[in-house]
Amino acid sequence: MNKKEHKSSPIRPISKTDLAAYFGKPGSGFRDRLFVIIFEAETRAGRWFDFSLIAAILLSVAVVMLDSVSWISSRHAAALNALEWFFTVAFTIEYITRLACVKHPVRYARSFYGIVDLLAILPTYAAFFIPGLHALVDLRLLRLLRMFRLLKLAAYVEEYSLLGSALLASRRKIVIFLSVVAIVVVVNGTLLYVIEGGPNSPFSSIPTSVYFAITAVTTVGFGDITPQTDLGRAITSITMLVGWSVLAVPTGIITSEMTAQRFAPKPNTRTCPECLTTGLEENAKFCRNCGVRLPFFSRN
Repeated sequence: MNKKEHKSSPIRPISKTDLAAYFGKPGSGFRDRLFVIIFEAETRAGRWFDFSLIAAILLSVAVVMLDSVSWISSRHAAALNALEWFFTVAFTIEYITRLACVKHPVRYARSFYGIVDLLAILPTYAAFFIPGLHALVDLRLLRLLRMFRLLKLAAYVEEYSLLGSALLASRRKIVIFLSVVAIVVVVNGTLLYVIEGGPNSPFSSIPTSVYFAITAVTTVGFGDITPQTDLGRAITSITMLVGWSVLAVPTGIITSEMTAQRFAPKPNTRTCPECLTTGLEENAKFCRNCGVRLPFFSRN
């Protein structure tokens, strides 16, 4: 492909889902190698980085959980505090490294995961300078939100992504289904209020009756409210049967979408160094967007 064809190739708009284009991938050098390791997971170094970070996240959360147990906290306070600071410093270095290896660090800092990274380390420093804020250390649990991104190579996270895509694709159908269920419980709650309501009845208002209808539709039946009349029990029985039948509706909607998502192309983080197009095939020799020759790609 000559230079004229290269210049005339259309360049797609930058999307926030395209990390290389949105955050800015360095052209070459040490920052570029860091970007590949941190943001691109197809290489061996990238996988090791992701799995090491996952282990640190799990261990740091375990420390927070153990510190919440009074007898463990009293006996091992020094060790838990040392581990807390070790993970905080490690996550701080990781956060600074992420900012340093992108061309637009402000964009990463303002992104969802950038804010999560910041919230993961700020509580410990805040608790150190302001002891009354020690309870905020539990915000580090937000780092668990990153596990599904970092574990995208694992089979069960791939299925999680599949489920998330199916839910997103069927959101209109699910909203319509939930609106129908809402109408059913409101009508049933109103009928039960008319039939069972009275001075000494637990069905003292329509909202309370709707609450009972919801427990009936979901077949939970806490038992705190029960109908006393035969007609009220008949309506409740029908509501329970409706609850059993409607369970199949969202299951069928989501299952059909999951089947469609299963045949969708698998995500890939391989990036074009020229136009920053991401998701390129592993065996591709040229970029599908700008046509530039791609460097050799290896997972090792």
